Amino acid sequence: MTSASLPVATGKPPYVAAAIASVVVLVLYGLTLAPTTAMWDTSEYIAAAYRMSLPHPPGNPLFILIGRVFTLLPIAPTIAERVNLLAAITSALSAGLWFLVTERILRTWIEDRWQRFLGAALATLIGATAFTVWNQSVVNEKVYTISLLGLAVISWLTLRWLDSPDGFRADRILILIAYLLGLGYANHMAGFLAAPAVAAAVLVRRPATLVRWKLILVAIVAVLFGMTPFATQPIRAAYHPPLNTGEPTGCVERLAASCLFSSETVDRFLPNFNRDQYQKPPLSERQAPITAQIGMWWEYFKWQWLRDSDRDSARLQRVLAVIFLALGLYGGWVHWKRDRTTFWYLGPLMLTVTLVLIYYMNFKLGWTQGERLGVDDFSRREVRDRDYFYLWSFSAWGIWAGVGLVALWRELAQGLESVAGGGAARTRRALLAASPVLLLALIPLAGNYDDASRRGETFTREWARDLLNSVEPYGILITNGDNDTFPLWYAQDVEGVRQDVTVAVTSLLNTDWYVRQIIRRPLYDYEESEGPAIYRGMAPRKPGPPLSLTIAEADQIPPYVQLREPQIFRKDSLVARIEPGFLTRDQLMILRFIRDSFPERPLYLATPVIAGPLGLSPYVVAQGLAYKVMPRAVRPEDGYLRSPVGWMDVARTRALWDTVYRAQEAAISRGKWVDRASSNMPMAYLITGAYLAEGLYRSGDSTKATAVMDTVMAIARATDLESLFGPAQ
Repeated sequence: MTSASLPVATGKPPYVAAAIASVVVLVLYGLTLAPTTAMWDTSEYIAAAYRMSLPHPPGNPLFILIGRVFTLLPIAPTIAERVNLLAAITSALSAGLWFLVTERILRTWIEDRWQRFLGAALATLIGATAFTVWNQSVVNEKVYTISLLGLAVISWLTLRWLDSPDGFRADRILILIAYLLGLGYANHMAGFLAAPAVAAAVLVRRPATLVRWKLILVAIVAVLFGMTPFATQPIRAAYHPPLNTGEPTGCVERLAASCLFSSETVDRFLPNFNRDQYQKPPLSERQAPITAQIGMWWEYFKWQWLRDSDRDSARLQRVLAVIFLALGLYGGWVHWKRDRTTFWYLGPLMLTVTLVLIYYMNFKLGWTQGERLGVDDFSRREVRDRDYFYLWSFSAWGIWAGVGLVALWRELAQGLESVAGGGAARTRRALLAASPVLLLALIPLAGNYDDASRRGETFTREWARDLLNSVEPYGILITNGDNDTFPLWYAQDVEGVRQDVTVAVTSLLNTDWYVRQIIRRPLYDYEESEGPAIYRGMAPRKPGPPLSLTIAEADQIPPYVQLREPQIFRKDSLVARIEPGFLTRDQLMILRFIRDSFPERPLYLATPVIAGPLGLSPYVVAQGLAYKVMPRAVRPEDGYLRSPVGWMDVARTRALWDTVYRAQEAAISRGKWVDRASSNMPMAYLITGAYLAEGLYRSGDSTKATAVMDTVMAIARATDLESLFGPAQ
């Protein structure tokens, strides 16, 4: 069993084998693909792709263009599935490219082609079934699988250049890499992740390349040319799509050259491009100790080989993480010893997507990490787990883990062969005897199938429908954040559900562009035949707009006002006392909704917390999942149930629960809730159902109360939230 180095890049790359690997991975992703939308950014991106809108900064124009094309392709029955397939296809293509990269690394020291193919296949399997890679590849929650594909393409091109830096196509490959870096940035800033590794590889292999000024100049032009999809944003924004984040155009009324090519366009575009809204501190000001930030990465690294969302296999999870960490480090060492040429690319790449990225992202404590450490101050924790930011790390780690696994297999076989004596037959028997170690590559596939799969997951779509249908015709629904807003955008803009409802999210009402967007939004008719039966005969004639403001008047609303003494806000019989302090723009806009269109247009809140600072709490009544603001203060004789979260309209809530809501069954059939940071979404049904059961029991309908509570407990058990109700009786 020889270990002599072979000439680099001998023979044609195994493109057919890599294509087969991609197809196999795509089949796996297809079998576990989400049929519709999901929590967090999924809904925003599906809706943005479908309607050619602008999602949150930097707007991801390349994704929007590709996503729009996918919404037009007849590759799946629904728009959501088509965009989800975009994630699956790009990730599967990345897996095929990692196959090529791994096979190229193994080529320098393994003569037998079948062993190289086996090693490349194992590396591909490990990287493709790592939890975060798999979970993000079966639903288009982010734009990161396109970034992963770009990283993989650049990696393969760089290895091709390293094998022939003086070849006929060498400069063309570098220019193409530069173009792909810029194009990748037009999808997400992660498009530049490969740049340091490419620079390191060129510096080591042909340092003179970095001083060839003509080549460098052309490369810079190629990067800028790759970023041209950003030019679509001011143009598309001028057409005022449903989601127009930042409104990065000077064209307020219509598209014209005079406003498009203006200083106002630049002033609105640059904050989006630079992601100014996130206002992260400088890197010297750490949001958590660097040791804790590395600990966050380790927390997520442990997930990759066994997600263990039930938290009942923590020891096994740690053992597997150590094994795959050791395999990857061993693979990196073997790579260094056997093939320095390609190591000078992949080594810096691994450093970039791990330690450098950890330092650059400068996260607070991870959501799960903070929960485990008992940190109750949520300002010190990220609002969700950020494992998806390290998708590139976990995907590429499969390469070194695969190399390490093949090297270990061969070392074990060599040891067995030395005991039994030489000979081709004994070599084959030794390899066969050592082959059980290769089964380690199947661990992520087996350990993550339940948690990574999104097959049959429809809860988010049903939840969005349920919340929208909790609102009476032509209502205004004030939401609070991503998870109670983005799914509503999807339901309205993609599936056409309850477009008569005006959705206004407080976090965006603080901006001028979002208020302009609400003013411009068309007034959709309420389709009584398609709405809930409980609203038939209730729909008034089509009301006026929710805000009686011109664009110019809206732009004059200040960011905040200071109240030095209590103020009384009146609208007919609604009298709200607002205590001294600051009223932010979003709160001013809620009061403006009341002033301009209430009660003709019913006003609902997604959470009663919004009402408190505005003095509206005495007017709020829960109707199912939503909280309706009543025209006058609620009194005990009104017949509503008094609960710890406020008043509940039991009759309306029962009607919604029985005849409208569909997410209860979706939650039960989906099973455990893997993403604990969004568990408040199924929890809303637990709270609503529990108080509904209490109200029914008080009214004497114990049979129905028991039935509702049975459903509540079924949801709790299925989603692993049963602990909220204490130990089982």
